[in-house]
Parts: sequence; structure tokens; C-alpha cells
Amino acid sequence: MKQKKIPLRKCLITNEQYPKKEMIRIVLNKDNEIKVDQTGKMNGRGAYIKLTKENVELAKKRKVFEKAFKITNIDDIYQELAGLINE
Repeated sequence: MKQKKIPLRKCLITNEQYPKKEMIRIVLNKDNEIKVDQTGKMNGRGAYIKLTKENVELAKKRKVFEKAFKITNIDDIYQELAGLINE
């Protein structure tokens, strides 16, 4: 029996590839709104991050989502990601 292929995505912080299910996706939609996509199926341009406390802090420090999406002032996304870690 053929084994099913596991989709991999690259983390913006570590530049390592992980299975898609272990990552969290941040989406920029057509209305220039940035949202956390826990399902991985929202429309728009996505960027992935491995959801750990260290990665979220580094993302905020390095402003990786601002650079990836060429947009400014998205502090609420970092707060939402920090909230997801505690769950």
C-alpha cells in the first residue's frame, strides 16, 4: 500500500520544515486584514510559524510578519498567538 505524503511547511523563524499540522498559519486576505488561521484553509496569502513561546517572541522582535506581508502594526496578532500557546 502506498504511504500518504505528509505536507511540509517552512517556519519563518527557524527556517526548518515541519508537518503542516504542527504549524500555525497567519493569513493576509484581499482586504489587507491579517488573521490567525487555525484551520489552514482561509483564503489569502499565508505564512507559517511553529507555535512556541520562543518563536512568537522572536517573531515580534524581528517583525517577521510585517516583513512577509509588507504591512505594519499587527501587535494584536502576536497577542493572539501568545494566547494560543497558553491553551
